[in-house]
Amino acid sequence: MNLWYGNTHALKNIDLDIHANEVTAIIGPSGCGKSTYIKTLNRMVEMTPIVRTSGEIEYRGKNIFDKSYHVEELRTQVGMVFQKPNPFPKSIYDNIAYGPRIHGVRNKKKLDEIVEKSLRGAAIWDEVKDRLNQNANGLSGGQQQRICIARCLAIEPDVILMDEPTSALDPISTLKVEELVQELKKDFSIIIVTHNMQQAARISDKTAFFLNGEVVEYAETDKIFSMPSDKRTEDYITGRFG
Repeated sequence: MNLWYGNTHALKNIDLDIHANEVTAIIGPSGCGKSTYIKTLNRMVEMTPIVRTSGEIEYRGKNIFDKSYHVEELRTQVGMVFQKPNPFPKSIYDNIAYGPRIHGVRNKKKLDEIVEKSLRGAAIWDEVKDRLNQNANGLSGGQQQRICIARCLAIEPDVILMDEPTSALDPISTLKVEELVQELKKDFSIIIVTHNMQQAARISDKTAFFLNGEVVEYAETDKIFSMPSDKRTEDYITGRFG
């Protein structure tokens, strides 16, 4: 797959196999195409008018760029959690129930079940179960990010994309999100962009190193960090640049 912003060739001949029920980390210096890549996986990148792509991304045997593939359906199956927690200015309950309501769920008992299951899945139920009617913006940054993860879980995706989900969080909140990612991979496939190489080493099964819009190396995380095949990978993970 290739992608251009106007005349700028931002992603060059990307060819990655992403495996189910694994955490795949995308690392690399700023501006190397990491966020562009994962926003392409649910076609959010197309919200930028000057974007064009060539090639294909196959998800469950079907090219996501195929005209018969509805983008709303894709984004239900491939959810996204952003760098900065972005809860809606609504109650905690309404944040989680938002997606299911859009998909036609109206039954209060069913919504209650989805909200509890999603909050439990995001490891935050015990912290918020007594204040579900309070505004989600009153929570701490780490709690807000887990609310955003719960909101993503509520639409029952297959894949969860995470674009630097802990970069705005303190170390304790970061640890909670990392523990959550490890738990979630039992049921979901997770692709995480991170600047934090220690984080990639801690939580991912496979790691892709991006540089100038290209995949320099993609392998088991242990191999990437202990025996990289490409000198550019070694130079990056040892701090020689980036």
